[in-house]
Amino acid sequence: MKACFRSVCVIALSLSIMAAANGQTREEIEIVKPKAYSPLKASESAELKKTVDDAVKEVLPKFKDLGSDQIAMTVFDMSDPANIRRADHRGEEQIYPASVVKMFYMVTLHQQLEDGKLKMTPELERGLRDMIVVSSNDATQYIVDVLTQTASGGELPDDEFSLWSHRRNRMNRYFASMGYTNINVNQKTYCEDAYGVEQQFRNYRGNNRNMITTNAAARLIAEIATGKAVNPARSQIMMDLMKRDPYATGREANSQATEFVGKAFLNDKIEGAKLWSKAGWTSTTRHDAAYFELPDGRKLAIAIFTVRHSNDKELIPTLASKVLEKLKGK
Repeated sequence: MKACFRSVCVIALSLSIMAAANGQTREEIEIVKPKAYSPLKASESAELKKTVDDAVKEVLPKFKDLGSDQIAMTVFDMSDPANIRRADHRGEEQIYPASVVKMFYMVTLHQQLEDGKLKMTPELERGLRDMIVVSSNDATQYIVDVLTQTASGGELPDDEFSLWSHRRNRMNRYFASMGYTNINVNQKTYCEDAYGVEQQFRNYRGNNRNMITTNAAARLIAEIATGKAVNPARSQIMMDLMKRDPYATGREANSQATEFVGKAFLNDKIEGAKLWSKAGWTSTTRHDAAYFELPDGRKLAIAIFTVRHSNDKELIPTLASKVLEKLKGK
């Protein structure tokens, strides 16, 4: 009898080990919105809408072959915390976000850390910092793996791929639960291309790519700036990571600070501006999501996405300058 009992225990232990090896018992770690979360309240402003539309119209002739359908822009005027206004130009247009998506992954990572579902380690801290501060794609790939319990590798059979895909969509479910719409944030970022299961996840035809709207990007950075992303303490940590110095020169200069919205402060000779941002660019896109505070009291969150003008380093700062010019004194 004892020998039989030992045999049963050995078999059960062996099956448990095999199941664990096959990922069958791996705990699902869903990303859940904070119980106390409430979206940022902002009213649609006809006056701000005219400012945004006029800024786009006035910039078009300044750049060769630039059309209004190549620009998306959303502005939150947060100068009066009790009366936040918003407006956009093509704000619900889905556009490949390049590295702006890393801001979304940063928020989800901090949610998991806050909930105790992940533990901060020196390596995870290094990856998070490099993903945001220097926009490392390699670091982003690592962060996505940690968030989703997935890993790049060979193509998978249907049953394994179904679970892999469900896990990879955790970030989408998280943001959807908070009312973010019309976005897809489930892909790694690359210097070249995706292979294996990552390409399988794109249906081998470039489907299912990351897509974000300027409405979503501007809202998220505004929620981080106001302490609504995860909680005020976590939001402040994220703000510290996104802090930029648009006045830095030489080795201290960061292109995310000096070649995007931040360049508007230099062009317009605005001193003392404070800037937090996450930019992104590829061979076909050039974007920025920024929150800034000016010495005159103006506080704005702005997301500007542009396509087919990725080499026009003046386009985003010119748009930002036009908005600032029209809002001055209002």
